[in-house]
Amino acid sequence: MTRAVIPGISVSMRHDTRPSCDDLTVKRAALNDYGSLEPLIRGIRDHRPLDLNAEIWREAHPELEFTAWQAAARQCLLDGLHYNPGVLDLRPEVLARETRDGFILETVAFNTTAWIRVEGAFLIPTGVDLPVPGLVVFHAWGGPMLFGRDRIVNSGRDHPALQQHRDTVYDGRYLAEVFARAGYAVIVIDAFHFGSRAPRGLNGIPAVVDPFDLSPGDYQALDSLVREQIYLGVRQLAWAGTTWMGVNYWDDSRCVDFLLSRPEVDPDRIGCTGLSGGGWRTNFLAALDARIKASVSVGWMTTGDHQQLYNVAGAVGTFCLLPGVWDRLDIPDLAVMAAPGASLIVSAAEDRLFPPEGQLEAARQIAAGYSWAGYPDHMRFLHPPKPHCYDTDLQEQAMVWFGTHLQG
Repeated sequence: MTRAVIPGISVSMRHDTRPSCDDLTVKRAALNDYGSLEPLIRGIRDHRPLDLNAEIWREAHPELEFTAWQAAARQCLLDGLHYNPGVLDLRPEVLARETRDGFILETVAFNTTAWIRVEGAFLIPTGVDLPVPGLVVFHAWGGPMLFGRDRIVNSGRDHPALQQHRDTVYDGRYLAEVFARAGYAVIVIDAFHFGSRAPRGLNGIPAVVDPFDLSPGDYQALDSLVREQIYLGVRQLAWAGTTWMGVNYWDDSRCVDFLLSRPEVDPDRIGCTGLSGGGWRTNFLAALDARIKASVSVGWMTTGDHQQLYNVAGAVGTFCLLPGVWDRLDIPDLAVMAAPGASLIVSAAEDRLFPPEGQLEAARQIAAGYSWAGYPDHMRFLHPPKPHCYDTDLQEQAMVWFGTHLQG
């Protein structure tokens, strides 16, 4: 059997059998389960075919090549988003422009659908030859929900909630600015339900509010009210016939369109990166948009079965809910789908959101998938002894990865 290698991990190219949920174990105590209904859930998961998991599909179709699986897996994922706004005119515009140390910051606006227009931050590096590689950089899910792109781009204002979040997960740095100063053109928007796109005017949330003006106590109270609307948002989107990830994926793909509309950006050198929910969005964009040539996903990789044993309530958020997908695909398949795009997966060993067993098994599957695709050197897995973060060390690791695959 052909084997791929990640340092410290033995990885085989395929399973002969798939273990049931009852055969899996995690060393950490489960953070949550479903009580008396837990056996029912595991029975449902054991019954699912997972027929589009890369290893299972390859075993069932030895006569077919990687690209056949990739096409089928991508179609399943696209169908599972239940959202396709079609082609449109971005109508991009620059609302403001200022020169900062190492880059120019533009406040921009553009359409992502015929019914959604977003504002974003576009960072253009200075002191370099243009055009340069472009990056879509995502903010995290966890953290202050009334702030989105302000978490990773300095808006010129600050708030204690932002400071605490930035210090905890980014070593006090504005992530998007780190990449801009390193020579990348960067686009950042607020995810749906975050920052300027958080709901307002319902259930005690004011119709107009500037979170920067709130005291820490008032901010926390309002942030809690916004969080309480998350599953109302899921239901509303379901009623509209779509999914949370569907809206966010297409918004994120339009960010690539925006980068390609700018003469400062080299259209053949586009990447994306983010932490946590931003890592999840990174996985989706790299999986489905072939224009992404390199990605760095931080703090969101596991297998579905290990995650269910350990922590669904604390890690599987609204963006993960895709009926008709997870009975056929597994989370590592998102990364495998990105091949030949260069994929750096960072899954920290001390991240309490995910079980190490799921992290390592996901890495094994991804390495096997990239070997099958014929690009084993385009995948790397890091398992550092860190908590849930995208700190200075990991930012430097990402810089090396992008330097190899976008700057080289």
